[in-house]
Amino acid sequence: MAFESLTERFQGILKKLRGQSRLTEANMDAMLKEIQRALLEADVNFKVVREFTNNVKEKAIGQEVFKELNPSQMVVKIVHDELVDLLGSDETKLEYLKGKATFIMLVGLQGSGKTTTAGKLAKRMKEKDKKKVLLVAADVYRPAAIDQLSQIGKQIGVDVFSLGTNVTPVEIATQAKEKARIEHYDVVIIDTAGRLTIDEPLMQELRDIREIIEPQEILLLVDAMSGQDAVNTAKQFNKRLELSGVIMSKLDGDARGGAALSIRHISKVPIKFAGVGEKLDDLEPFYPERMADRILGMGDVVTLVEKVQENIDEREMKKSVNKMLEGHFSLNDMLEQMKQIQKMGPLRGILKLIPGMPKIDKEHLEIAEKQMRNFEIIMNSMTPEERENPAILKHSRKVRIAKGSGTSTAAINRMLKQYDSMKDAMKKMQQYKKTGRMPPGF
Repeated sequence: MAFESLTERFQGILKKLRGQSRLTEANMDAMLKEIQRALLEADVNFKVVREFTNNVKEKAIGQEVFKELNPSQMVVKIVHDELVDLLGSDETKLEYLKGKATFIMLVGLQGSGKTTTAGKLAKRMKEKDKKKVLLVAADVYRPAAIDQLSQIGKQIGVDVFSLGTNVTPVEIATQAKEKARIEHYDVVIIDTAGRLTIDEPLMQELRDIREIIEPQEILLLVDAMSGQDAVNTAKQFNKRLELSGVIMSKLDGDARGGAALSIRHISKVPIKFAGVGEKLDDLEPFYPERMADRILGMGDVVTLVEKVQENIDEREMKKSVNKMLEGHFSLNDMLEQMKQIQKMGPLRGILKLIPGMPKIDKEHLEIAEKQMRNFEIIMNSMTPEERENPAILKHSRKVRIAKGSGTSTAAINRMLKQYDSMKDAMKKMQQYKKTGRMPPGF
């Protein structure tokens, strides 16, 4: 994930600070130098770094943190607030017009992933905001982009307006506007053309489209992996088009996070969405405060709760919990729990949201995810009776299941051992339900 190394550095710096009985100007300066180094290594713009550390010091002195008996908490709060301010503390929601279509122009350089992101936006607006969405294929220079948008539209059940490659983007935008008015679309997303570099013909074309459709939002897509190039791109596009926001893609990758921490401050354009994966569901609103929490290793409980609410069937979960507390826990229940967890996304992303969660390296997480997939394959190769009553799984049955799942009897035994551990935990919870006292080890 982006910010991973920065989070580790901040946690180490703040841990050292908590070990200080009093805060002095000397150890404050030492801490700020470490923060400065960490931000520069994360590819944050040097002007932003200098201003950030100056603000932290100024506020710490202004609030007389040196006189506090436990100053570390106050400094953490100051650093947190400065991060929120850096990421953009203002409102980043999209506003929809009432009674007529809201027009959104999606702009960016070629290869930034605009077409896929247009689909992600459309899917989110259709499913979460219950909007009637029209996608418009205005990239006439790449026939593949038109085909791709059409395929995405079919996949998500959203209409796509296209006139092919022999019509100008301005004409396409004009006809799309009329179609939106006649057919009462709530949102129109225009997938515009990109170039390898910013050039004047591209900008003029975008300005002409802007003039025709009068968009409520002009959103620039930038790649978090491109570092300070993303910041410069945002600055140049904003100068010519007056952007309303940025969508930052690949925040789930190995980006150092410098672009996200610099872009708002340098370009004055807020980040409105973050791309967190390649699937069409992998687009999230960007919340500066929540991101600041994650950077400082505080987790993100609000996002975690939202993921649970969106992906987990509450009635099924209650039914499953009640069964477990009554002492019933079969492989069917274990399989259902695993499916519910997988709906929430990669394990790596979920663990990041849990406050106080110790760091688990990428290799171990990949092993855990692979094991979970293997367990699911094994359980799907069993009969309903075997899943409900695993005690009947003797050697001959295990050999059959291993062949059917493409695994081994050793893998089946590992899965059953995991199941037994979970069953024991359920028994202890049953004991707590009866006595009201937490069993040993909880």
